[in-house]
Amino acid sequence: MSNAYIEPTSNDKYQIEFSDNTPTIGPFNTQREAIDKAKNIGHRPLVARVRHLNDKKIPDHWRSA
Repeated sequence: MSNAYIEPTSNDKYQIEFSDNTPTIGPFNTQREAIDKAKNIGHRPLVARVRHLNDKKIPDHWRSA
């Protein structure tokens, strides 16, 4: 099971991003919808601890959803 990053978009929606070249999935109206979708497709969803600190290479910026 790989990590899936739940990221906000510029239009107040959410999308699922991956650390590899997999295309993003979304948009979703709520963060919960994006988390549920990531779980349903077999990924481990992570959300940013602080919205502007979201470097995927730094594990401390993320928490499990």
